[in-house]
Amino acid sequence: MPDSEFITAKDKKFVIIGGGDTAADCLGTAIRQGADVIHQFDIHEWPEQRASDNPWPYWPAILRTCTTPAHHEGGIRNFNVLAQRLVGNDNRVTALEAIRLAWDEKDERGRPKMTGMPGAEFSIEVDLVLVAIGFTGPRGESLLGQLGVGIDARGMSLVDWAIAHGRDAARGIDRYLTGRTDLPVSAVTGELGAGR
Repeated sequence: MPDSEFITAKDKKFVIIGGGDTAADCLGTAIRQGADVIHQFDIHEWPEQRASDNPWPYWPAILRTCTTPAHHEGGIRNFNVLAQRLVGNDNRVTALEAIRLAWDEKDERGRPKMTGMPGAEFSIEVDLVLVAIGFTGPRGESLLGQLGVGIDARGMSLVDWAIAHGRDAARGIDRYLTGRTDLPVSAVTGELGAGR
């Protein structure tokens, strides 16, 4: 890829939409690339301790900072924020419009429901926006829909790739230690793992 097409966060006002591991990876990369300022928007502020309605063995819905070193390195985390619209000209983003959220109301099943707070709309100047919501994907009227980005029914692939890379690593270790391997090539990475 020519340097003129390489996208980098260097010297940019950067916004990451999402609060999970993918967003943390984006944050760490933006820090290392030398972004001018980095904001991370998440639609919910999770508690630091597991809530009583989130018992084991369910996935702990808690704030993850200590397990994500990038959050200790920099960036501004913005919780309870919903990105609503990108603004720009000449095919370049210049601002992101968002609204602060409240979770006071309940839906028909008694679960907290996000609602935009009246008068809590705001705009932030940006040069680069990354949507990092791999696990849940965009819902409803999303920024991606406004941009005409097609979305299919496929789900998350993070776990599949982690398992595939683990199997590829095992294959490589087996070949290194024994001089050969009978372990199968990963179905996800295919021949990528065969030569290791």
